[in-house]
Amino acid sequence: MTHASPHASPHAAHDQGAPTIHQHGQQHDTDGQAEILDLDAEVLAEHNAAITAWLPVRATPRHIVDLGCGTGAGTLTLLKRFPEAEVTAVDSSTSHLRRLLEKAESQGPAGRVHTVQADLDTAWPELGRPDLVWASASMHHMADPDRTLRQIHETLTPGGLFALVELAGFPRFLPADAPADRPGLEERCHAALDHHHAEHVPHRGADWGPKLTAAGFTVEGERTITVNLGPPHTEAVGRYALSSLRRLRGSVTEALTVEDLAALDQLLNTEGPHSILRRDDLTVRTERTVWAARRT
Repeated sequence: MTHASPHASPHAAHDQGAPTIHQHGQQHDTDGQAEILDLDAEVLAEHNAAITAWLPVRATPRHIVDLGCGTGAGTLTLLKRFPEAEVTAVDSSTSHLRRLLEKAESQGPAGRVHTVQADLDTAWPELGRPDLVWASASMHHMADPDRTLRQIHETLTPGGLFALVELAGFPRFLPADAPADRPGLEERCHAALDHHHAEHVPHRGADWGPKLTAAGFTVEGERTITVNLGPPHTEAVGRYALSSLRRLRGSVTEALTVEDLAALDQLLNTEGPHSILRRDDLTVRTERTVWAARRT
């Protein structure tokens, strides 16, 4: 159930571009990332639940690891799906882990959540022998995903399940003819972002089935869930669109024409007449693919 780094899942954050920021003076970026992760969890809660319901578990897992947990969309969904389980949530961002624990406390299952702050590209933490490992929108950010898959395979208990969830990039929100003065703006932004990711995130869009097999897994299922919500849309969808396009702008600014950048800025200006928050025709359109792979 983002952006993000290999150790700080965008879960959704739909390849929100930058890794989790730790440097002083850049807390605003981390806060913005947390906001979009929370909105993703709220808007797409039903779809996240559908993914966990589909998982071909043989027995109710008692210990789950969420790799790149972000602010906890996957962790909390898994806790609801498996009420007898405990989750070890792993992320490089201490602020995201703090936010996850706050949400777990407010929703009840805080005692079943254990957090581990770790950069998975640097050192593999001690995670015990989980029955289920979950990684949503984090694997393609790994420096060496094949090595990470082998580490996950060795970490799982024999017969345990690995659920790998990947997103089709940023969701789309606007109709094709919007905005009126620059129709097709969103698609041009996505094309520029795809070019950016081709250079900086080479594993995005990978076919994970063969990689899982090469790491020793048996792939037991693959499913793509298509999301198409609204209109009408909720207030959260408007904020989700605003936060997503704000983060997208940071990655595509140099690739846009002056006219497209001006039109995008009008959408992002919450005080202006063309603000995306004022539109009543927004939809949330994206896809999520999940692979279920077993350690045999």
